[in-house]
This record gives sequence, structure tokens and C-alpha cells, in this order.
Amino acid sequence: MNLELARLLLDFGLMVLIWIIQLVVYPGLCHYPMRELDAWHKLYKNRIAIIVGPLMLAQLVVVVFQFLAVQNAYTWTSLIIALGLWILTFLIFVPLHNSIKPEVSCDEITKELVQKNWWRTGLWTLLFILSLVFKISDFNF
Repeated sequence: MNLELARLLLDFGLMVLIWIIQLVVYPGLCHYPMRELDAWHKLYKNRIAIIVGPLMLAQLVVVVFQFLAVQNAYTWTSLIIALGLWILTFLIFVPLHNSIKPEVSCDEITKELVQKNWWRTGLWTLLFILSLVFKISDFNF
């Protein structure tokens, strides 16, 4: 498998995953009773990390390899977006998830998660579109 195909598959996987989280998981948080939400959320965080962590790491490795091989608009943009997604994830979303507790209003946390997550949803969608265009075209941008 070549690097461009690996990148396309990783970008697609992360895009699908973030859309599921955005449209299903985050809005569904408040459908749990508060005492059950805490237990479920701890389980969710551990399980989703097993999926998201390796995908994000693999994506970053491929983006860096592509950037080191060729510096062009595609690789620069990809690197900036991928690094931005890491920053958003670890500086905003990890603390937000850690703030979910039975004594904190689920409506407030869910609203904040959904609103802020549109940035990650858009960026992972953009990365996939860039990869798709790059893969199906001979244009070396």
C-alpha cells in the first residue's frame, strides 16, 4: 500500500468517526441518567481512545512523512491541520471530557462539546477531501 492510499484511508476513517461522534455520541450523552453517565463516560473514554489514538498517531506519522518527502501546499496544509487537530483534541476536548461528572449539568457540557467539535469535524472532513483530491488527480499542489 502506498503512502497516499494509507493517508486517504486514515483520513476517511477519522472523518467518519468524528461525524458519528458529532451527530450521535455527543448529543446522546444527556440521554443517560446522571448517575449512569459518569460510569458510562469513563468506559467510553477508555474504549474510544483505543480507536482514536492509533488512528490519529498513524495519520500524523503519514502526514509528517509526506511533508518530509515534499513540501507543497498540500503537505503544508495537511501538517498544519493535523497539528491543529492534536492541539484541539488535547487542550480542549480532553479537559472537556474530564469535566463530565454527575454534579455538572450535562446540557451545558454537551452543548459545549457539540459546538466546539464542529471545528474538528470540519478539519477532519477537509483533510479527507484534500487527500481524495490529491489521490485522484495528477495535480501536484
